[in-house]
Amino acid sequence: MYSLKELQQIIETQLSKINLNAEPKELYEPVEYILSIGGKRLRPSLVLAAYNLFKDDVENAIFPALALEVFHNFTLLHDDIMDKADLRRNQQTVHKKWSENVAILSGDAMSIKAYELLANVPAEFLTEVLQSFNKTALQVCEGQQLDMNFENRLDVSVDEYIEMIRLKTSVLIAVSLKIGGIMGGASKNDVQKLYDFGLNLGLAFQLQDDYLDSYGDVKVFGKKIGGDILANKKTFLLIRALELSDSKNTDKLLSLIERNDIKDELKISQVLEIYNETNVASLLKEK
Repeated sequence: MYSLKELQQIIETQLSKINLNAEPKELYEPVEYILSIGGKRLRPSLVLAAYNLFKDDVENAIFPALALEVFHNFTLLHDDIMDKADLRRNQQTVHKKWSENVAILSGDAMSIKAYELLANVPAEFLTEVLQSFNKTALQVCEGQQLDMNFENRLDVSVDEYIEMIRLKTSVLIAVSLKIGGIMGGASKNDVQKLYDFGLNLGLAFQLQDDYLDSYGDVKVFGKKIGGDILANKKTFLLIRALELSDSKNTDKLLSLIERNDIKDELKISQVLEIYNETNVASLLKEK
């Protein structure tokens, strides 16, 4: 069995072999950039890990693993534009380094590249893998739309939020394990168990990401702290703070959400004060 570190190294090596020396360079340089600035390589490593539960030769699952990593990074390009994010993995986001139009188009190219990689899956698995991938790709878009819808609502429930992050984040982690299982020849029952485990892992991953966005170290987190607060994202922390605050703090939170004339640092600090008073960080960890 390969260790996670070994699988991550395999992915890094294989990603470096993807040929992006193409014209126009303005289209492909951002693709090479986003793939080269690191990341946990969680999703492709999970493909290989699930495959390795049933087979030893993980090289046979490289193409779908790379496809999922390229697709994931494509979603980040578009997500960063929508979130107006300046940093990704402690580096400038693509739309900041180049432009929003470049980030949109390079992201589109990455989505096509993901399918190009996926097309190398052996014929006996291709239909099932494609169907799983396509369903997941649409679900990620659905989750992103819900996330944007919630920005204009003040009555989002915890259950609605969990469903949103299931679609936006969890399903891509879950399908990584599922595809690895399919390629490894796992039974339908085992494939479903891998998928269900991935869903729960993805929920925990996103909840932790929400926590780090408010309480993390920018050098470790790789993004500016407080981005969700500035974007008025309906995270678990904000939803629970609105539910648990007294009338004074509820009014203050609602006022902070609506205000655009306050300095970013002040808004973040004042929201965090209410989070601390309501102890929502501890509630998130218990979730």
